[in-house]
Amino acid sequence: MRIVIAEDDALLREGLALLLRAEGLDVVATAGDPSGLLDAVDAHTPDVAIVDVRMPPTHTDEGIRAAVGARRRHPGLAVLVLSAYVEQAFATDLLGAGAAGLGYLLKERVGRVQEFLDALHRVVAGGTAVDPEVVAQLFARTRPDAGLDRLSPREREVLALMAEGLGNAAIAERLFVTDGAVHKHIRSIFAKLDLPPTDDVDRRVAAVLRHLEDARRPR
Repeated sequence: MRIVIAEDDALLREGLALLLRAEGLDVVATAGDPSGLLDAVDAHTPDVAIVDVRMPPTHTDEGIRAAVGARRRHPGLAVLVLSAYVEQAFATDLLGAGAAGLGYLLKERVGRVQEFLDALHRVVAGGTAVDPEVVAQLFARTRPDAGLDRLSPREREVLALMAEGLGNAAIAERLFVTDGAVHKHIRSIFAKLDLPPTDDVDRRVAAVLRHLEDARRPR
């Protein structure tokens, strides 16, 4: 796995590089600003870019915009976004724009090394990784929805784990149930949210967006 790190905090940037290299991963370049990220991606064509949301010069959304630009130039690039806080618009935009090969984690998650590495491998494999705290805060802000109201507490748990990007086997392990039980819960979620099978829509993403998009609406 070839990795580029874009983080303006030199201590965190070098700490991440040391951590990943200690795990046998190939950190091909690091950058402290958006232009450095784009140059590194062009020069090294990595598998994944780990990108801070807030970078110079304004420390608002430069990291996100640079990541979007990098993926536009290199469509196969996976991106794992790091943020110090839950930034609602960035999290929901991440999924809404098409979540394959994308992740959004709070920086504190890096200290939980195995969780961080699992998320990194998941996005490189084309999956999604959304921090559990991001999901929890967005769900807490979500207003009732006729379809969502029909979900049982267990189905809501399953949907929350789907929003983190976990597959059926990982959900089963987290909830201490069988794969078959998870499959039944997900089928029930799709039915209650009126999401029939179709070639045009990924039902897992559509179900998650029913929660996350509602959290963005004005109260």
